[in-house]
Amino acid sequence: MDEILKKYVDSLDMLDIMYEPDVPLSEHTSFRIGGNADVGVYPDSESQLTKAIGLAKKNGIRYMVAGNGSNLLFDDAGYRGAVIFTKKICDISVNGTVISAGAGASLLAVASVAQKSGLSGIEFAYGIPGSCGGAVCMNAGAYGGELADVVKTVSLYDSECDDTVKFENKDMCFSYRKSVVGNGERYTVLSVDLQLEAADVNAIYEKMNEFMRRRVEKQPLNYPSAGSVFKRSAPDVYVGKMIEESGLKGYSVGGAEVSKKHAGFIVNRGGATSHDVCLLIEHIQNTIFKNYGIRLECEIRRIPEKQ
Repeated sequence: MDEILKKYVDSLDMLDIMYEPDVPLSEHTSFRIGGNADVGVYPDSESQLTKAIGLAKKNGIRYMVAGNGSNLLFDDAGYRGAVIFTKKICDISVNGTVISAGAGASLLAVASVAQKSGLSGIEFAYGIPGSCGGAVCMNAGAYGGELADVVKTVSLYDSECDDTVKFENKDMCFSYRKSVVGNGERYTVLSVDLQLEAADVNAIYEKMNEFMRRRVEKQPLNYPSAGSVFKRSAPDVYVGKMIEESGLKGYSVGGAEVSKKHAGFIVNRGGATSHDVCLLIEHIQNTIFKNYGIRLECEIRRIPEKQ
């Protein structure tokens, strides 16, 4: 560990912020792919999270914030710098028809709390394997719903000003799989308030179960993946259908394979590397461009080893 990084972890020690040197990123991502990061940081409060980020910036250390790692593809060589995980910042509370959740709270947990509280609007997120922070960043959605539909306010850390700010829904600049947060270059999600509506507990339960049934039926949940690989280029463009019609269902590079169950997913059949996945993504993009004249954009975030 170099001197700058040692100074950083010494500061984390002084603040009682948990960290782990040489952390295997494959254990922190749904793809189960990636080398080791120089250090993994595990803040257990919003205050610790902002301090971990502020210290990294102050010391000139490359860093990124990660939740459940459900749409991340880390390099086989790992990550030079600090990966700050939000998993411990997972409190969920209910106040009337508003649910407040920490950045690290899972969408599954939030949807479950909403159902038990008789609150509707977040059923679409039941089964999405991401955290609230990541879901806000990319305006996650499914089955006709998206975070932009239910977000009331978002508490953010502004690393440029070293301060926390609260944004209303309109300030978040939500669009298809995008928000003002982007990939966390300036803003980091600390928590989110969701405005829901009172509804029948059993009706919400049935809706959630129907969405989960569809996921189990159509998605390759039995293999590690990072979810849907590509963004839709238009609302009526179905990427999985184009990939399947191009004869790529089941096509593989190393341990990475276009799912035989849903061609919009790439799965890790065992021992897949980041390089395998990247080559497969490139092949799919080239094939779809050749066949349809459409350049597919990745929904998965590819994280390089170095800046």
